[in-house]
Amino acid sequence: MKIEGTDFQKAVWKEVRKIPYGEVRTYGWIARMVGTSPRAVGMAMRRNHLPIYIPCHRVVAKRGIGGFSPGSEWKIFLLELEGAVI
Repeated sequence: MKIEGTDFQKAVWKEVRKIPYGEVRTYGWIARMVGTSPRAVGMAMRRNHLPIYIPCHRVVAKRGIGGFSPGSEWKIFLLELEGAVI
């Protein structure tokens, strides 16, 4: 599968793919792993066209669940399905 995006987006997405099933990480945590800001991580996540393969629903805000392009209802559903604790 060829994933299209900038080198930066691919670095963010690669880090997100490491998040285990049923666990979450914050935008800030991902930002520290790739050497950027939480806002930049959010922008890269917004460009993710494969939201299950690159499980951006596992990335949450410092306070709250954060965004998810298919909608917050889907993000909550997927996190609950995985048994993630927010």
